[in-house]
Amino acid sequence: MSSSPPSPILVDVGEGVELSVLTWNLDGAARPALLVHGLASNATLWSGVAESLAANGHPVAAVDLRGHGHSSKPDVGYDFATINTDLRSVLGRLGWDSGEPVVAGQSWGANVVLDFAAHNPDALSGLVLVDGGTIELSSNFADWPTCKEALTPPKLTGIKVGDFEEMIRSRHPDWPETGIAGSIANMEVLEDFTIRPWLSLDHHLQILRHLWEHRPSELYRLVGCPVTLIVAEDPTNARWMAGKRHGVTSAAAALANCEVRWVRGDHDLQAQYPALVAGLIESTPERSESTTGAES
Repeated sequence: MSSSPPSPILVDVGEGVELSVLTWNLDGAARPALLVHGLASNATLWSGVAESLAANGHPVAAVDLRGHGHSSKPDVGYDFATINTDLRSVLGRLGWDSGEPVVAGQSWGANVVLDFAAHNPDALSGLVLVDGGTIELSSNFADWPTCKEALTPPKLTGIKVGDFEEMIRSRHPDWPETGIAGSIANMEVLEDFTIRPWLSLDHHLQILRHLWEHRPSELYRLVGCPVTLIVAEDPTNARWMAGKRHGVTSAAAALANCEVRWVRGDHDLQAQYPALVAGLIESTPERSESTTGAES
């Protein structure tokens, strides 16, 4: 299938805000899948996964959350409750609001869909968390100012798009073209061929503050559908991995139906290994056939 993303549909989520949603194979007969990106990312970073799922008969949608990509960029609404409402509107617009879809999120987007599953227990049949959903920043930083200082993004505005593409390719030499194109699409390309992030710094920091306040450990017990945790393993950072393993192990123990899959790779596993991630999304059990999984 082509690596070029399809034309988006626009979903009105209220108060003048529209979300851009890419769709594939909406007439497919298999279980539908909704894909949710991470912080400062965008829907097209899921293109490789979406193409694999669509080729196997799944209807697929990937959303640009508010402030990101080609969606509206209001000054408010970056809290988890509002984004949950946005996702409900997307599912309703697609006709997937009767509990049948599997929903996948990456990084902050995984925390978003975990929160959605906890507060909308009948809205989905399966949940996939890609290197996220277990992010609890208050466990890693003593206070919000420390967190903000450490995680404020670097300035990328003004870099030539060609130089940015070269940087992405050099950092991720094993990524397929869908991943490279998806990363470039995190940026708006201006008339002088320089870039700036679609997500403004103010909106980025609003989201980061809400993520700092988020407590996924209090939500695991509220999630009733089967969950697949796909976790990036970095063998070069033993200290970081020790804390990460502790968080993942705690999540897997608290979730009612959970399987964990460790994958040696980058944080954006969906961009690096789209076919693998698509296969794990497909194999996530539906609620009716769920069994408690074991860590692998």
